Amino acid sequence: MLYLSQPFAVRLPLPMRLDELDYHLPREQIAQRPLERREASRLLLQDRFSGNFKDRLFAEFPGLLRGDELLVLNNARVIPARLFGRRAGVHSEPPSRATRSEHLTGRVEIFLTRELDSETWEALVRPGRKMRTGERVLFGEGELEAEVLSRGQLGLRTLRFISHDQNNISEHFERLGHVPLPPYIERADETSDRERYQTVFAKRPGAIAAPTAGLHFSTEILEEIRARGVEIAELTLHVGLGTFQPIHGETLEGHVMHAEAYEIPDETADGIQAARRAGRPILAIGTTVVRALENAALRAAELGSSNLVLAGKADAQLFIVPGFRFRVVDGLLTNFHLPRSTLLALVCAFAGREHVLAAYKHAVNAGYRFYSYGDCLLVR
Repeated sequence: MLYLSQPFAVRLPLPMRLDELDYHLPREQIAQRPLERREASRLLLQDRFSGNFKDRLFAEFPGLLRGDELLVLNNARVIPARLFGRRAGVHSEPPSRATRSEHLTGRVEIFLTRELDSETWEALVRPGRKMRTGERVLFGEGELEAEVLSRGQLGLRTLRFISHDQNNISEHFERLGHVPLPPYIERADETSDRERYQTVFAKRPGAIAAPTAGLHFSTEILEEIRARGVEIAELTLHVGLGTFQPIHGETLEGHVMHAEAYEIPDETADGIQAARRAGRPILAIGTTVVRALENAALRAAELGSSNLVLAGKADAQLFIVPGFRFRVVDGLLTNFHLPRSTLLALVCAFAGREHVLAAYKHAVNAGYRFYSYGDCLLVR
């Protein structure tokens, strides 16, 4: 199969309506739990240019590769980002007797979205309207405390966490936090999710959702891939609100992505450069890898760099939509995404809206499992 690089552009040629990213999915096809084995999922293989597709199994993935690809993985590790605490009043205004009971028993849900430093996080808070600047929340037996520092856009709050024992903040999160399963998984998180809602190559903690295309890989599959001579490189993009923020309005124009932090190691940037020089295909494992690589390519182009992508840390705020021309990625392994989402827009930009929606229609009719714990699509 021929892999092509295309000139780079960002703008939409014409406004695209949000309803052009719609499709019907029966509720029962939304996967509520992972399969017993990671590699047991189904894989729909699609030709990027013709749109033709075939039903396969992910266990066949190593054999579907040419053998000279560069696979790029996102090694972000999901943190237990959902915390439940109780209100404890305002530092500057001790609660009166009349409000003390509400403060001490009022349940508060904190959903961490982005680390600002080791003690400070952006977060979504429920009930948000009642939580004012200066208010405190206690977790566990009071060993962890958070104070609301400020209110921001998108309903976000900035919180400062304080440990009241010998454990650091991240250790408290690990013990007190819950796995942040997406809302379409209609059950509480379970102990098994701590392992299964995590890739086997997860290393760098900070993500609030798994890079789900990577959930299909087992250590055995990775060994098979390396045995075929395929090179594997890694980067880190901490999945945050940018991945899940809904698109408001009738068209894609005007939607602003929430920034997500990423880091591309020097060896990954060098490997991408070498692969491109040798004409070897670059296969992104997941939409998060696509966003990081294409954002780094845009930065390189803007700075006039001779490198295809810039190594180092940056924030990805790139909204990839149909009309975007890819500079780095030649192939994409991805899960099936929600209708009217930025993730589906990215996949449609890569493979063509008509091709992608035809593949989705087939996947629905063929009984594929959808979303985070579901099956996957390989486009190349």
